Amino acid sequence: MRIGLYPGTFDPVTLGHVDIIQRAMALVDRLVIGVAINRDKSPLFSLEERVAMVETECSAIAARCGGEIVVHPFENLLIDCARDVGAGIIIRGLRAVADFEYEFQMVGMNRALDASIETVFLMADARRQAIASKLVKEIARLGGDVSKFVTLPVEAALNKRFGLR
Repeated sequence: MRIGLYPGTFDPVTLGHVDIIQRAMALVDRLVIGVAINRDKSPLFSLEERVAMVETECSAIAARCGGEIVVHPFENLLIDCARDVGAGIIIRGLRAVADFEYEFQMVGMNRALDASIETVFLMADARRQAIASKLVKEIARLGGDVSKFVTLPVEAALNKRFGLR
């Protein structure tokens, strides 16, 4: 069984994330979405809220794709999380060249820690390359329309969090 791990903070999950998840399903039999607990970041949504949002988005994708998607919160090293869930592949999304340098360094470190786990990069769909959770939160906080960047449930969660609509 090919198991892939797609890690991120998903604060919130965007249409860019959804695009990568859908495309990753063609590469693996089971996709584990690793929702990171990052003490260095101050997420807008709690871990439980982020996990619930990702589970909501993934249930529809799994039904369409016919594969298995598991949501797994983690706080340890990415490579240890991959081992914990039995993943042989780490899936990373790239939006632009700026993402590549950081990702390149991460791959080098992960390979030094465990060369048996490969990293696969999926380029974001051209229509989704500008989407970043940080920017989506800023647009929502300032009352802007985020419907082009997130699904309706996520848009509703953002609006509720910022006391809008």
